Amino acid sequence: MKKITILISGRGSNMQAIIRNTQSGILKNICTIQSVFSNKKDVAGLHIAKNLSIPTYVIVSKGKKRKNYNAMLLDWLKQQNPDFIILAGYMKILSPEIIREYPNKIINIHPADTTKHQGLHGYDWAFENKLKTTKITVHFVDEGLDTGEVIGKKDVDISDCKMIEEVEQKGLKVEHKFYSECLREIFEDR
Repeated sequence: MKKITILISGRGSNMQAIIRNTQSGILKNICTIQSVFSNKKDVAGLHIAKNLSIPTYVIVSKGKKRKNYNAMLLDWLKQQNPDFIILAGYMKILSPEIIREYPNKIINIHPADTTKHQGLHGYDWAFENKLKTTKITVHFVDEGLDTGEVIGKKDVDISDCKMIEEVEQKGLKVEHKFYSECLREIFEDR
């Protein structure tokens, strides 16, 4: 059974879906969540994890030099010794040192086709460009921004969306199922 650590920065909706799938869904008996980490204190995702009896840890990134923060995070990750690190709405760029320490062991979900849009605001990008469909991409993290090897892509039909909130709702519904499907594929193959 794979040991995973989930990194979040906010509400933790993808984290919650992964937890649910480890407890009674498609990830049950495939992986165990050893901890949830956040770079912000008092975010909703931490409260959800605590309520579901998942250990949590916080290193506040605000006000810290990037190098110092990443060194602290790397030290903590080494103590955790996870098989995989899962980014679920983690809004910080990981340092090359962390990525090199865990090659092909850090996985991210991105709300766009990574060949067309990298970085923040993927749903906004799709909506502003009046796309009929967008994609959700699950990929390994490398030293580029959303440039790692793709694990899977899933289409999201947004042709009937009149507001950005509708795009986000449709996208998140797909994310919550698709992320765990991709994780299962990776964890069972290795």
